[in-house]
Amino acid sequence: MQRIAQECRRAERSKQRFVLVLIEGFEALQAEIPAITASIAAITRETDTWGWYELHSTIGILFVELGSTPAESAQDTIVDKLQRALLQAGHAEKLAMSVYILPRDLNKQVAFDHGPERISVYMEPLSSPGMKVQLGIKRAIDLIGSVLLLVILSPLMAIIALAVKLCSPGPVLFRQTRVGQRGKPFTFLKFRSMTATNDPSLHKNYVTQFIKGTAPLNTNEKGEGVFKLTQDPRITRLGRFLRRTSLDELPQFWNVLRGEMSLVGPRPPIPYEVEAYDLWHQRRVLELKPGITGLWQISSRSRSGFDDMVRLDLLYARMWSPWLDLKILLQTPFAVIGAGGAH
Repeated sequence: MQRIAQECRRAERSKQRFVLVLIEGFEALQAEIPAITASIAAITRETDTWGWYELHSTIGILFVELGSTPAESAQDTIVDKLQRALLQAGHAEKLAMSVYILPRDLNKQVAFDHGPERISVYMEPLSSPGMKVQLGIKRAIDLIGSVLLLVILSPLMAIIALAVKLCSPGPVLFRQTRVGQRGKPFTFLKFRSMTATNDPSLHKNYVTQFIKGTAPLNTNEKGEGVFKLTQDPRITRLGRFLRRTSLDELPQFWNVLRGEMSLVGPRPPIPYEVEAYDLWHQRRVLELKPGITGLWQISSRSRSGFDDMVRLDLLYARMWSPWLDLKILLQTPFAVIGAGGAH
């Protein structure tokens, strides 16, 4: 399973798909396995990989490095060779073969679906069957944490709401469609820090440049270089304070309570951000539920490029544990107080 996931990640960067063949039915042919596998070995190359996909039941074969040959054409040749090899070994009629070209579509805007559930479930580190208990713990932490914080911070949130209402005309809360886990949209909540009517094109142009690696490095009040719009005319005076202290993020505990976000995870992108993603960038919204804080927030907040931010999100997905979440949550207040990279 791990090798399939690795090949999918490689293909997302190289833009070269590969062929996965699953041969099942070996549970009734235990004595014939050596002869059948010898036939398979005879028609595979050194660059191909094969082994048990499901122990003593299904063999998986990865045909990679297809070169300039389209995957669809390579698939036909591979199937023909395998069928001949299985016929030669005998008992081919008792085996079932299924073939997949992965990733399904390198040009698909959001490539969340690599194939049938039996394959795609293993493409996501946090969705494998063995993670159910730990994910249950993560959800319990989110529920308990969001309820407690909403209760404790409710007086402060009421004061902020009143201040927002008095300082500029418009609603107290800013509502925006964001992209959640596996591309599911949800309504993202913040205290409004901008004027009620504004043009999003300024942010859209900058974030598109940021994702492509061409955005200029601006300077914040501390003289630090940050990948952020530091002279955004849409932000109110109160809004600048709320953003610098991250107090505008407090309503997102409602998003956590509703299950749309987690306390810890990657920041949820705006749909026009996802439109600018490269294929491998999309894994940050495939593998994880978005969060209020994360590795990026406590380590390099707005001081790193977009690719580095995505790498931190994917590193979190691979290393995740309840203890890592606790460590990030404990470090978050210090990052907020330091306001490193915030603007």
